[in-house]
Amino acid sequence: MRSPLGAALAVLALIIPFPACAFNFAPTPPKPAPALAFEDAAGNPLTLEDFRGKVVVLNLWATWCGPCRKEMPSLDRLQAEYGPEGIYVLPLSLDRGGLDQIRAFYDEVGIRNLKIYRDPSGGASRTLSAFGLPTTVVLDRDGREVGRVLGPAEWDGDEALATLRSVLLGPQRADRSGG
Repeated sequence: MRSPLGAALAVLALIIPFPACAFNFAPTPPKPAPALAFEDAAGNPLTLEDFRGKVVVLNLWATWCGPCRKEMPSLDRLQAEYGPEGIYVLPLSLDRGGLDQIRAFYDEVGIRNLKIYRDPSGGASRTLSAFGLPTTVVLDRDGREVGRVLGPAEWDGDEALATLRSVLLGPQRADRSGG
């Protein structure tokens, strides 16, 4: 029989987010990414197919999400450093408050290298079976999901970079000295 204290600790373990220093990448067998519709800052309709050929770090986030606030600067640095190598950070906001709310957030936390993408319907969360924010889905160059990270991560940290280089970019490119 489980004690009330044990049950309470088990519940807390489920609701307390992972610390940003943890990189809990869960690889998955490559599978086609689901059809996902969203828009850019100009209101142009997009799908994940528009990003084929790049390694996509698809991050579901919102301005009201505390862990997202901590994670976004590392995604911004990842885009700045590794964008030229073919990694594309696609931060998909689930906010319903409009572009001004997202722009204000970007200004407040110092985001300079990420474009704005939004899904005001919140459909991406359901389509990707994302049960909390932030959730990040990593897609290979062929548009297949190859892994996920639940909770915030340090995307420009050594473990994340090694994962992206070796698992996603292939052995030849992973051997290059990162920088």
